[in-house]
Amino acid sequence: MSVVVKIGGASAVEPAGALADIASIATETEIVVVHGGSTAVDETLDAMGIAPEYVETPAGVVGRFTDAETMAAFTMAMAGRVNTNLVAGLRDAGADAVGLSGVDGGLLTGPRKSAVRVSDGEKQRIRRGDHAGRIESVRTALLESLLAMDATPVVGPPMLADDGVAVNTDADRASAAVAGALSARLVSLTDVSGVYADPEDPATLIEQVDSDEGFERLQAAATGFMTRKVMAAREALTDGASEVIIADANAERPVSQALDGEGTRILGTAVQEVSSQ
Repeated sequence: MSVVVKIGGASAVEPAGALADIASIATETEIVVVHGGSTAVDETLDAMGIAPEYVETPAGVVGRFTDAETMAAFTMAMAGRVNTNLVAGLRDAGADAVGLSGVDGGLLTGPRKSAVRVSDGEKQRIRRGDHAGRIESVRTALLESLLAMDATPVVGPPMLADDGVAVNTDADRASAAVAGALSARLVSLTDVSGVYADPEDPATLIEQVDSDEGFERLQAAATGFMTRKVMAAREALTDGASEVIIADANAERPVSQALDGEGTRILGTAVQEVSSQ
């Protein structure tokens, strides 16, 4: 069974350990890497003299609002700097890494979003914009052909909209789409050890979620950017992933340790009732 590893782009995530770990197990396990890059995008925007803008949906999901200028910075940072650096790091560690954006070969495709509903205090409003999209299709044959060559695909946004234009897409949801399409295990690496029942107390780590009631508790515990990761976990499992693990990117061997039981493990049984509705 293949493994999709999502490497977060927060400044607190140091990817070197994950890259070395991936390279060490890629000889025996098929691995696809999906990456974020929020810090790199913010740094690029800052260099361009543009203030980054984040918005929150009524469901509590925090994400980047992408206008035309932000999209230019997003493409430079994601498809350029972040993807190239991860591929170079993996190749240096011994993996035959191949970098791809979601645009390459039509790997990640779907419709544009014409607007997003956001929370503004106690009110809700519509923000218009057409530089983001929703993934509906993953070209699995492209990934499978690379895996058959013992290569390690490294995938990141942007995605390709139905009208042939590159647009922003969330990296957590991209990893969910890839894991679901490949019926893979998804290891989502971030800057904490998993989801905490009390977000301020690492001792309250939720170790396993295997029922719909447990998933409801997981959703209630997730705050900020973790909300998006839990939402992506549900999408991955609903679409065919075998399990999702949210774990610490800065552990000594983060992928191996996650696969061996560390982090928050979310099983397919946690979304069976949701999937059947």
